[in-house]
Amino acid sequence: MGTIMEETRYLTFALGKGRLAHKTLELLEKIGITCEEMKDKSSRKLVFVNEERKLRFFLAKGPDVPTYVEYGAADIGVVGKDTVLEENRRVHEVLDLGFGKCRMCVCGPESARELLMHHERIRVASKYPNIAKDYFYNKKHQTVDIIRLNGSVELGPMVGLSDVIVDIVETGSTLKENGLAVLEEICPLSARMIVNQVSMQMQTERIRRLIHEIREHI
Repeated sequence: MGTIMEETRYLTFALGKGRLAHKTLELLEKIGITCEEMKDKSSRKLVFVNEERKLRFFLAKGPDVPTYVEYGAADIGVVGKDTVLEENRRVHEVLDLGFGKCRMCVCGPESARELLMHHERIRVASKYPNIAKDYFYNKKHQTVDIIRLNGSVELGPMVGLSDVIVDIVETGSTLKENGLAVLEEICPLSARMIVNQVSMQMQTERIRRLIHEIREHI
């Protein structure tokens, strides 16, 4: 009886909006999971269904994806490692999807290199206050003042708000254009698949099978 029940329930995916969702859907198509209605750009729908495989998909803002997954509103989420670290939710990270590769770094003008080396008390601007705090306090044992910003963090050092920033670096061209450089690397980032803790126990077979199929195509 168990398996019949298991197969009839929808598995729900929360996908980080934008490029991440696009890449994830491309990957799912490779393993034969399509969601035609999601491709309709004019659609106002929020939740999309694949009846054949009993899957549901919805798009969410990146930082909300781990929240949906922790609370079981989504069984599975796809989101950047930066968000997984920053939100620090109780979820299982099961797979590195390999796309969206970049790195989290401490950046600033060359003159700030000294301040980092001498463990001075500095101001750090970031969209990722938790990652910044963890890095400076737990890895570097350096006391810093962290200022949370929501947009162009590069402005921080340029207008004297902060000494350095903690931000995602892809190519580094934005930094160069603004006279900043990568001073320290915190960690590599990429898209990750996360799973709700209860779903992992209740839907083990289906989720394992899915992970296995995806892994074959990465």
